[in-house]
Amino acid sequence: MKEPLLMYTNNTVFLRDELLIILDRRRFPHEVIEVVCHDYEEVAKSIEDMVVQGAGDIAITAGYGLYLAARYVESIAGIKSDEAQEYLVKVRERLENTRPTGYHMKVLLRRLIDQVDWKQPNWSEQILKRIDKIIKKAETRCELTGKWAETLVEDGDCILTHCFPGPALLYMLRLAREHDKRIQLMATETRPYLQGARLTAWSVSELGIPVTLINDNMAAYCMSQGMIAKVFTAADRIALDGTVVNKVGTFQLAIAAHHHQLPFYIFGYGGPDKKCQRGEDIPIELRNPNEVLFFNGINISSKKVKGFYPAFDCTPPQLLAGIITDRGIIRPDEIQIYWSLPF
Repeated sequence: MKEPLLMYTNNTVFLRDELLIILDRRRFPHEVIEVVCHDYEEVAKSIEDMVVQGAGDIAITAGYGLYLAARYVESIAGIKSDEAQEYLVKVRERLENTRPTGYHMKVLLRRLIDQVDWKQPNWSEQILKRIDKIIKKAETRCELTGKWAETLVEDGDCILTHCFPGPALLYMLRLAREHDKRIQLMATETRPYLQGARLTAWSVSELGIPVTLINDNMAAYCMSQGMIAKVFTAADRIALDGTVVNKVGTFQLAIAAHHHQLPFYIFGYGGPDKKCQRGEDIPIELRNPNEVLFFNGINISSKKVKGFYPAFDCTPPQLLAGIITDRGIIRPDEIQIYWSLPF
């Protein structure tokens, strides 16, 4: 069984000769194009421009941006530790502001800075070592989440997903196949950047699992025809009240699944944001309307038409069957117990 390129972060985001290389996810699957980042500002712009996609990979990319900034500040003759720290905090703020809805990046960046021993001059080396540890931990987390998710998959299931739910989906499907479960997947296109078409459907096809691509507005019809057994998506942030924020369109899928009495599961990976009490407190990123009005550089509507693009939406806990984490499957209204579970 072929391993999908997107199974591991460092397949698509990595250092080469002290430069950050990002494989442009906007060009998958037809082209593999490298975007080279020389400094943190180029990293920030790549995140904003959707060169890298997916909450976990965005967080790691931002971490590498902080590393590049630390390398730069170390090169300044006579720089003092408090000056370096002040500079890197500003860099952290710039990177955090690239995608305000997700919290993974914010947590990672703050941990990287908080754990630096500023009395030692090798700040960038400390940050890079920590990034390497975070990547290894994230890979374990993805695999464990996928293992828990696979216990929910039954022989003959057709699974619907939205956007790119990350490696846990791929682990789940691969393990289900290893357990001789006959499964197939439906993926929504996920407009306007087509992550479902370009990333999810492609990756699943690389596993050799049957996958069908549908338009975003076809899901309810497919459910009504008995074509779907379960729905799985990821989450960019989970509040302590069980509200899930994910790629826009997740909420309407949850409503349709609830109407058709289909279980809707969330890949929750590392659990909720412990500082976010309610879903309504999560800021929703409003992206450039031109991302809706243009496709591949071509205006698909009249110049008089306005666009609107909220990148995420909120799904209330009562529409969800469970949140799958690296520590187990948790009821949405009990997500607060995540930290009490063994890891």
